[in-house]
Amino acid sequence: MKKIFLILIVLLDFGVIVAQKSRPSFQERIDIILANRPIEYKGINDYLKFYRRDTVKLKQLKTVFEDNSYLIGKSYAENLLGIQYRNYSQYEKSIETHKIALETARQAKSIEFEVFSLNMLGVAYRKIDANRTALDYNQEALALADSVENPNLGILRGTAVSLNSMGNIYLLLKQYDLAVEQFKKSQKIEKSINNQLGLAINFQNIGYARDAQGKLDEALEYYNKSLTINNKINNSFGKVICNSSISNILVKQNKPKEAIQLLNETYGAVKKLANSEFLSYHYLNLGWAQTKLGAHKLAESNLLKGLEIAKENNIASSLSYAYHHLSELYQYTRDFKKAYEFYKKADEFDESIINERNIRYVNDLIIKYDSERKNNQIKNLAKQNEIAQLQLSKSQDIWIIFAVSFLFLFALFFLVNRQRMHEKEKRILTLEQDVLRAQMNPHFIFNALNSIKHYIISNEQKNAVHYLNKFSKLVRKILEYSSVKEISLEEELETMDLYMNIENIRFSNEIQFNINVDESLNLSKVKVPPLVIQPFLENAIWHGLSSKKGEKIVNLNISKASKDHIQIDIEDNGIGRTASAKIKSNKVANKKSIGIDLTIERLSNFIKGFENDFAFVVDMFGFEMLPEKVAA
Repeated sequence: MKKIFLILIVLLDFGVIVAQKSRPSFQERIDIILANRPIEYKGINDYLKFYRRDTVKLKQLKTVFEDNSYLIGKSYAENLLGIQYRNYSQYEKSIETHKIALETARQAKSIEFEVFSLNMLGVAYRKIDANRTALDYNQEALALADSVENPNLGILRGTAVSLNSMGNIYLLLKQYDLAVEQFKKSQKIEKSINNQLGLAINFQNIGYARDAQGKLDEALEYYNKSLTINNKINNSFGKVICNSSISNILVKQNKPKEAIQLLNETYGAVKKLANSEFLSYHYLNLGWAQTKLGAHKLAESNLLKGLEIAKENNIASSLSYAYHHLSELYQYTRDFKKAYEFYKKADEFDESIINERNIRYVNDLIIKYDSERKNNQIKNLAKQNEIAQLQLSKSQDIWIIFAVSFLFLFALFFLVNRQRMHEKEKRILTLEQDVLRAQMNPHFIFNALNSIKHYIISNEQKNAVHYLNKFSKLVRKILEYSSVKEISLEEELETMDLYMNIENIRFSNEIQFNINVDESLNLSKVKVPPLVIQPFLENAIWHGLSSKKGEKIVNLNISKASKDHIQIDIEDNGIGRTASAKIKSNKVANKKSIGIDLTIERLSNFIKGFENDFAFVVDMFGFEMLPEKVAA
């Protein structure tokens, strides 16, 4: 028996030696990759996946690939380095590294690695609460991935990551159903490419959304699904995150003993990862469970440990979590002074986070649209130059035809010239309308954005998301209208109702806005230029009502003035034109409003193609529009 046993040991040892020899070393793997130079993520990762979390090896890879001019491999190494910096809460370093990876991918002309880099930048920016910037990077990644006709595995994975990241931004904005919708879209792609890690991440994120909505059983179901996959693929980060979330649910379900047992079992794994955010949450969850169990001394010790880690690493979400649970603890111990102090800190901190997040979001939008307005001005100059060239060309054609007509068949050339003139005039008219519309849209959007920003700064912040949703609907309509010359009056009135809702923010919703329409009119058949009514409403608000005390009313009346004309009246109970002019003259700086002048010019261009004219009356802010049968 001893002899057989010794032979088995020798055979087993020999098997180990063979296995070790069959696995290539780190340097051998590098040599294989440099010999084959794969252009896809999978081709590189199949050889280097064992070193994904080894920053020393990743830095070595970056240097070797750069020295050998293998740009795709260099971008791979840079992105994995950026992910490791993010995992250890070094967010600024992570962003800098992903930006280098993005530039490398562009030099390599690799769409797959460009999408990868853009997505990782979105994730890193989201971690520092720069949500607008994060969303821009993820949307750019999604658009780039969608542009590929036959996407490979890496680009499909990039699309899934983009959708997941946008879902996480919706989570931060507390738009939970929209977040779940994005996660499920991402999950569908992950399932099609059999990416278990992606499925686990999306299950976990859906759990977050359901948890926030108070659907605890559903949240626990998704957390357990994510944990099952993470255990299967042995993902340490995923297992820690899932167990932390499950312990949180257990406390909410009044099962603190089970939560404490789970947290104690996972402490070693949390400590090993050396992630400050995970460690902070571990202590805070443990302290919260001990509070519920009545172990107040232990609870206080763990909650203060979690708070200290959150402060040292500036982890905003952990800070808020710590203040709330410390306040709850001191209520149990009847130390009401400390309970009040931490409750006040939690409330002030949460309000400052919401305020900062929303102001940053709106400021990013203002900067974006201000940039677009400047771009529009450049485009306008180009269009105006084209108009001038066409007009010059038209004049030259007239003289050429006049000279040639004496020598050749006058009638034939006259007809040809008339046709050309007609086409050029139509082109000039179209360009002029484009110029005016391009000037109006940024003007309109900029006013709406500043209204929301004013609301956030001057009033309660809890309704900011509500008004941002209204604004997003308004922007969608404006973007839809930006490529059309005319819309129905019915659509125009819907847009004006949204606009008045947003403008009313600065007046604490004191303005009563009424739309009255003659029942005999079919507004879907009446066509008008987009945003034609907005400048008159704006004028009524800021010159008529802004300085008025008491009741503020704006009435928008649509009636049939005659068989061929429709009349639009805007009436307000403001201070009157004389008083308004006096106030305006006393201001240090008077801004000249271009809105009404632009609108009159747009209307003048608009009716050139129709039989009937329009009229504009200042005292009533009334003007007649085109009839159904002509404009439709």
